[in-house]
Amino acid sequence: MNEHLDEILYPPIEPYETGELIVGDGNRVYWEQSGNPDGKPVVFLHGGPGGGTSPWHRRFFDPARYRIVLFDQRGCGRSTPHASEPGADLRHNTTWHLVADIELLRRNLGIARWQVFGGSWGSALALAYAQAHPDAVSELVLRGIFTLRRHELEWFYEGGASAIFPDLWEDFIAPIPVLERSRMIEAYHRRLFDPDPAVHRPAGLAWTRWEASTLTLLPDPALVETMTDPAAAIAFARIENHYFVHGGWFDEGQLIAGVDAIRGIPAVIVQGRYDVCTPAMTAWDLHRAWPEAELVMVPDASHAASEPGIARALRAATDRLAGDD
Repeated sequence: MNEHLDEILYPPIEPYETGELIVGDGNRVYWEQSGNPDGKPVVFLHGGPGGGTSPWHRRFFDPARYRIVLFDQRGCGRSTPHASEPGADLRHNTTWHLVADIELLRRNLGIARWQVFGGSWGSALALAYAQAHPDAVSELVLRGIFTLRRHELEWFYEGGASAIFPDLWEDFIAPIPVLERSRMIEAYHRRLFDPDPAVHRPAGLAWTRWEASTLTLLPDPALVETMTDPAAAIAFARIENHYFVHGGWFDEGQLIAGVDAIRGIPAVIVQGRYDVCTPAMTAWDLHRAWPEAELVMVPDASHAASEPGIARALRAATDRLAGDD
């Protein structure tokens, strides 16, 4: 992880407890707790979907003041079964399964209310969870807002972002025959779920490399290398594509239209001005519908939480909210 984070975030820590939550449908979800067992509870919702958590995600929170809960969503990270496995079955991996998993985890950990921290896909999941269970949420910290509206998906996966990254787009479309390139998400779906590794492996790597290469304002080869580990890349691509083919199981515009349910929850929205993956238009639309939420537009950043301006804004938000009930 970038060295600058040592100057911005809290020092590395280890969990004081880990476990697996049996959530049904053959799935076991990895979870961990770190920080102060008597501190303010916060749950970290990772991106993707399918991205998994990393040890550095604990570092956004003051370990003396927060009880930090991380978990890997169904099918990825240390949760099982892993979506990279042959015959991966994602029928029971939907937004609403994840919302139920989060609520089950909260109840199993004996937490009455917790802060919900989510970036990218994690921002969509945080909004969905909070709108379904507003009484369980003390605050929201959201980054790189993504709500899976059709034009958001089309921008990044159907050609819009190629205007900024035409060279990287060439690599993304390379596995797809010319006659199928008008519907890239569907074309990738056929390949990612093909049982033949000679088909799904290169598709998974190309899908994930496109995303990894466009996350930051300046190139980050180490991030690309980490995300394109084959097993992680295939799971990431399969789960993302599965969610996108189904529009996240949301009605169009549902998460922004549903802000009345969470209007009274204190919230901070952190958005990179030059975010290509989840452009600022979505954060702005959310803020217009929900002016009570504070919008922090980071002027020198793209999408990744590891970028200095975004990391600083996220830590500032959690520090400020640490003392709130």
